Amino acid sequence: MNFVNLFRIALKALGNNKTRGFLTMLGIIIGVAAVITMLAIGQGSKKSIQSEISEMGSNMIMVMPGGDRRGGVRSSGSDMESLKLKDYEDIRDNASYISYISPLVQSSGQAIYGAANTPTSIYGVNSDYLEIRRYKVSDGDFFSDQDIRTAAKVCVVGKTVLDELFPDDPNPVGKVFRFGSIPFRIIGILESKGYNSMGMDQDDLIIAPYTTIQKRVLAITHIQQIVCSALSEEYTDQAIAEIRQVLTANHKIKEGDEEDFNIRAQEEMSTMMTSVTDLLTILLAAVAGISLLVGGIGIMNIMFVSVTERTREIGLRMSIGAKGRDILAQFLIESILISVTGGLIGVVFGIAAAYLVQLLADYPIAIQAWTVILAFAVCTVTGVFFGWYPARKASNLDPIEALRYE
Repeated sequence: MNFVNLFRIALKALGNNKTRGFLTMLGIIIGVAAVITMLAIGQGSKKSIQSEISEMGSNMIMVMPGGDRRGGVRSSGSDMESLKLKDYEDIRDNASYISYISPLVQSSGQAIYGAANTPTSIYGVNSDYLEIRRYKVSDGDFFSDQDIRTAAKVCVVGKTVLDELFPDDPNPVGKVFRFGSIPFRIIGILESKGYNSMGMDQDDLIIAPYTTIQKRVLAITHIQQIVCSALSEEYTDQAIAEIRQVLTANHKIKEGDEEDFNIRAQEEMSTMMTSVTDLLTILLAAVAGISLLVGGIGIMNIMFVSVTERTREIGLRMSIGAKGRDILAQFLIESILISVTGGLIGVVFGIAAAYLVQLLADYPIAIQAWTVILAFAVCTVTGVFFGWYPARKASNLDPIEALRYE
């Protein structure tokens, strides 16, 4: 019996039980749709995180004070004063794999203008900080080296702070507000960057000369961080090695001693976040894949029922010359038709569901061709795998016993 005839017989058999066939497909439809939707959400999250880390500077390196252990008690790095301006200057002058570098000191408090006020953070940096963090000034100017030398009380401000302090003023450049009790004059406005993937508002900040924050806000001589960027992402390791060499020499750290500083690269964060999102994607896909398993079991169950119902038909076909492999192929084609048709419908529903999530929840998605191909391939294999045993059982029936079956 040729394949075309077997295909027609399979289609006719499924057509005789449309409702049962659709309900059997439902498990496959739900499984494929769930897998595609979950993978789209997972891949969307991954791409969103990678994009935002890239915007922050994928080649960014952060140097922070390390913890110290005294009397059996370990103090946190934030309590240490191990980073000095000399460390920043020596790294700037001696590290050949670094393109931009800035000291960083930070304070949190209330920004006040008239009756308006808002809690925010102020960052003391130099002009390289804009390049490192990929910020841009949309209006006005950034502070100069002269402002840094004189510890001038000037700043550039993020959009969130401006919206809170100057809701009715479209151009507050030149206005003076207070951070705590210190007056600051706005000389520039930062271009909005919005929220990042971790829910942090990247526009809720004030940027001022680091000398101003050191002397007038915090009254300190040390620095809290050094932020810099490597020449490019592939030179990150070399840049870290140079920073470590400079700080080890400056802090007189001997070989084998614990370092009093920590170096973190944005590349490490990117790798860590990517691995986390990959794991979550796999878990989501695995959970969704259970639906495919359930759908496969449903196919096996229906095929067993179909074999039982059509035992006399099988016996009749065998008695007029149909071979065991023909019966096997017939039922296997039915099983594959159920799974493939369900898979095609599932692909459509999965893509629609993914875009619905993006539309309603404003969540990033990324539908990749391989996820659709994978889901479709899995549902096809499911049809073959779960349809094989019932089809094999049908092909092994004894024709005489099958004809006698009531």
